[in-house]
Amino acid sequence: MSEIKEYFPNGTPIDEWFYNTDVPELEELGKQYVLTDYNIFDDGKIYTNEIQALINTASENGGGVIVVPPGTYMTGSLHFKKGVNLYIAEGGTLKGSDDISDYTVCETRIEGETCKYFAALINADGCDGFTMCGSGTIDGNGLKSWKAFWLRRLWNPACTNKDEQRPRLVYISNSSNVTVANLHLQNAQFWTNHIYKCDRVRFLNCHIFSPASPVKAPSTDAVDIDVCSDVLIKNCYLEVNDDSVALKGGKGPWADTAPENGSNERIIIEDCTYGFCHGCLTCGSESVHNRNIIVRRINVLDGKNLLWLKMRPDTPQRYEYITIEDIKGKINNFIQINPWTQFYDLKDRKDIPLSYAENITMRNCECECNTYFDVTPDETQYHLSRFVFENISIKANNRGTDESCIEKVKVKNVRIDII
Repeated sequence: MSEIKEYFPNGTPIDEWFYNTDVPELEELGKQYVLTDYNIFDDGKIYTNEIQALINTASENGGGVIVVPPGTYMTGSLHFKKGVNLYIAEGGTLKGSDDISDYTVCETRIEGETCKYFAALINADGCDGFTMCGSGTIDGNGLKSWKAFWLRRLWNPACTNKDEQRPRLVYISNSSNVTVANLHLQNAQFWTNHIYKCDRVRFLNCHIFSPASPVKAPSTDAVDIDVCSDVLIKNCYLEVNDDSVALKGGKGPWADTAPENGSNERIIIEDCTYGFCHGCLTCGSESVHNRNIIVRRINVLDGKNLLWLKMRPDTPQRYEYITIEDIKGKINNFIQINPWTQFYDLKDRKDIPLSYAENITMRNCECECNTYFDVTPDETQYHLSRFVFENISIKANNRGTDESCIEKVKVKNVRIDII
């Protein structure tokens, strides 16, 4: 536990929960159900029904843990139940089928909407206390779907992410006290980890990867946080062909009034290393309210945007009390704030809802950039105020625009060297 009292950007004390980074041992997760003890083998066959039956059996008998031993075990979508955990041993891989018919269609949450879509490889709904850990691997087996997506996009440039049918890797919803630890989570067909309406979720010591080459893995966000509170991402490696951490929550002209949408609050991302990604922290593209967010002690090896605020003209948004601090590395844009019009639709609304970004702090950063300040002011769509830039050393090809476009901006000890 922390001996130093720390606070979120609005002055709220950081709860002691954030300092507990203990990972349960296998023996603490309940009765063990080892796949090979139940005629589930490393033989290339798809064992969706058999593994699901084992999850159901564990649930009916008071819970426990599904254990994936060394080897590669193939499956389609699995639906975990309360009290049933997942442990993947060193050398063990739970690998997703690349046939979409092995994934169930169900009511789920995707791209800011609640609708029918394909289940993820790993699903846990209403599973308080769900733990997924071990030093093994969950592999989405995404190559076939990535190629299919880019072929479809070549044929129809306007196609959406959902037009190419592909599952997420992990979807956890309506759950509290969730731990995902020590795992390799890789090659997702779509988003890698998506949590929705959850609280107290920890991602610890995970290696999250989907490639940007030779075949780009489209929209494989490392962690999507969607209407959640109290989330910790610590000591993780994140490298994906989209956003590393994206804060979501709904989209559309009336998104802030829909009960299925909402805020993300009290999020800490710390002591992580970022490989290639589009956004280290991205607010949007479907997001209505993000508050009390801390990103700190991050090493960026190769990213496009450190802080990316996507401002949708068809969605009322408020991004506030966000602190980015103690960052080192190489990044294309130190900060980017611009209108985001992908799949723009005001529906029957006549006016453009005004959005806000305020009380944003970036400090103690040392980065090499292409552009330092990629910000487009647009008072017809959004209002920027109360930003702080402090103790920042930047080597950049371009400075970009000027911080004075932000109301009540504070700039202290900021050095920009144009190279």
